[in-house]
Amino acid sequence: MTDQQWQCVYSAGNSLEAHSLKGLLENTGISVRLTGEALAAAAGELPMSVVEVQLWVIGSQWQQALVVIGNYLRNDYLDWYCGHCGEVNQGQFELCWHCQHDREE
Repeated sequence: MTDQQWQCVYSAGNSLEAHSLKGLLENTGISVRLTGEALAAAAGELPMSVVEVQLWVIGSQWQQALVVIGNYLRNDYLDWYCGHCGEVNQGQFELCWHCQHDREE
């Protein structure tokens, strides 16, 4: 395998989780592709393993993506309040879900 080949790094249970993780990975500079979204409409008709949305990354970024996803799965992140609008955000996200402002350190 070359470093430029795409490799599956995670199978999300639904499109919402997949897009959340995609944003989390892209925020750290990792290129991501999603596959399987079109099959979500067939949920209930197909086995769950078929309708999972898969996240794919370039081989050279695979190890870095595993670390980010591992942190997400362990839920090591603390929730934070947006300094701009005051909304609570889950700790793994760097942008406010409500107003899209950057997380302030």
